[in-house]
Amino acid sequence: MLSTEYTPGTPRWIDLGSPDVTATDAFYTGLFGWDKEDAGPEAGGYGFYRSGGKRIGGVGPLMDPSASPAWTIYFGTDDAEAAVRAVEQAGGKVRVPASDVMGFGRMAQFTDPQGGEFAVWQPQLTKGFDIAGVPVSLSWTELHTADAEGARGFYTSVFGWSLTDNDMGEFTYTVTSMGSEESSFGGLMGHFPGETVTMWLPYFEVADCDATVAKVAELGGAVLMGPASLDGVGRMASVRDPHGSMFSVITSAPPAG
Repeated sequence: MLSTEYTPGTPRWIDLGSPDVTATDAFYTGLFGWDKEDAGPEAGGYGFYRSGGKRIGGVGPLMDPSASPAWTIYFGTDDAEAAVRAVEQAGGKVRVPASDVMGFGRMAQFTDPQGGEFAVWQPQLTKGFDIAGVPVSLSWTELHTADAEGARGFYTSVFGWSLTDNDMGEFTYTVTSMGSEESSFGGLMGHFPGETVTMWLPYFEVADCDATVAKVAELGGAVLMGPASLDGVGRMASVRDPHGSMFSVITSAPPAG
């Protein structure tokens, strides 16, 4: 499962690009009870979301006015430049080249061959988020793609992930890990009927999925799917915020035994 321990290839950070950061702050602080910390005047409007003083992720204005608001997942790397080369060799595109982030670390942003956007984080002063897998923090990551087989080849080449296929009846769900079930952190799957965009979807753990979904609607967001329960996994729903950024919420099932 997701951990705050630094391991290359696993999720280390998330952030959100928004066309209206003030309105976005109101939505997420209202939904999850997060606090907002400004990163300072040199950060260009970027800031951090916190829960109980612990960093969850970041938010900032869209750098490209034509871009769609979306959450970005950053995977750990020991060498951002090497990650750039690996992405290019595997057929991906570099959207933002490797660069320093005020001494916190180095980052680069990419698009995979199927169109999914993601990033890498090379830690320096900051390893990444302070908490994971507990209520109102990131607990899972999931890629929805038009070409699941192509995605398997691309991401295993770039990050060295181990993949475990699970037959879900109507589709195959592939769990991603760094070699063991205990190190799993996400999944890959083909598109649901009607889906057209390849995207990484963050899951946030919540204490009560149904209550959280009701609050999404109250705060101006929309419910896309669920809530629904999956045996052994938990109760979950896919939603979007008022600007269209998609994410999921989950109340995880207690561990077996």
